Amino acid sequence: MNSVGGALLGYFADTGWAAFEWRQIVMILVSFLLLYLAIKKGFEPLLLVPIAFGMLLANIPLGGVMTEPIYESFQAMGADGSSALVPVLNENGNIAKGAVGGLMYYLYQGDALGIFPPLIFMGVGCMTDFGPLIANPKTLLLGAAAQVGVFITFWGALAMNQFIPGVSFTFKEAASIGIIGGADGPTAIYLATKLAPHLLGPIAVAAYSYMALVPVIIPPAAKLVTTKKERKIRMDQLKPVSRTTKILFPILTTILVSLFVPAATPLIGMLMLGNLFRECGVVERLNDTAQNALMNIVTIFLAVSVGATANGEVFLQLNTLAIVALGMVAFFTCAMGGALIARLMNVFLKKKINPLIGSAGVSAVPMAARTVHKMAQQEDPQNWILMHAMGPNVAGVIGTASAAGILLTLFG
Repeated sequence: MNSVGGALLGYFADTGWAAFEWRQIVMILVSFLLLYLAIKKGFEPLLLVPIAFGMLLANIPLGGVMTEPIYESFQAMGADGSSALVPVLNENGNIAKGAVGGLMYYLYQGDALGIFPPLIFMGVGCMTDFGPLIANPKTLLLGAAAQVGVFITFWGALAMNQFIPGVSFTFKEAASIGIIGGADGPTAIYLATKLAPHLLGPIAVAAYSYMALVPVIIPPAAKLVTTKKERKIRMDQLKPVSRTTKILFPILTTILVSLFVPAATPLIGMLMLGNLFRECGVVERLNDTAQNALMNIVTIFLAVSVGATANGEVFLQLNTLAIVALGMVAFFTCAMGGALIARLMNVFLKKKINPLIGSAGVSAVPMAARTVHKMAQQEDPQNWILMHAMGPNVAGVIGTASAAGILLTLFG
């Protein structure tokens, strides 16, 4: 009987139940909250469900989904008496592995190496109509203005070093945190991998979580800086855009933006390639694959691996919590910035624009445009600003990628 009891105790000691820590329990509860918001409340389930489940997997004790591979090595002595670890090679001449890494570790390399974000941008380009932006170029200013929150948060992160004990961010880390305000998960991941890879997990989780909460964050930010009368402004129907113009736009935009901000070329280039697939009309198979099958596959891999970076030991730290708070500030100020610039533009425009479309300048396409359109209809059910809001929304994608390129050029 004792041997049976000892065996059972030994088995229990080898299970995850015996290895639970409070941090893992907290993160699992957070994953449950995200699953609830995604499934019950419908907050961007295509993102939150895989992110939350990746978070759940990463915090199961002894699960090993993010375990790094261990390579065999031996201690070698040099001619000068120094020693160094030398990897062992297998019969094929490759470095021999002592232990294979976890599944999510390998999926995560698509994030860490900057592969998944540009592929996501290609899919976004295939799904997005740039016509509203081309028809009303003024909205490009709104997409650019919405990036003000990125730079405000950059300086805010640096200011935290002086006023909050225990919080410390470098210029590179502050730049990576600020880009969260663009509401563009792929861009946030891309910049973090270049400037602050050790913060990629919390930055990515914060960026995607706030993207999913666009319908919750934008309305109070927009209402704070607009009046009821302004939110009722109706706008004239947009002029049609020729097919030739739509084909030339992604080509010329790629050239111009890439020349001014070379570091943004991978993101802008893939975004515009996807849009060219959409508009040229001769590659329907490529267009269909990029915006459906490929987009869905990459989204699954990216979102699950991003969630898997949120383990309790790394995530529940003061710096990480500060990143989450700063991300909210960045998002909120970006949404306010676009609306404020729209109000400023109205001072000089004969035909007024609804300042709500300025808040769509954050680059969560098309969630931000839909959110401000719904806000306008709450004030006036006959007010249709969706297509007008798509202009700054698309401009926001370009603006966020350009802002990331500028920060990468300055601090990379």
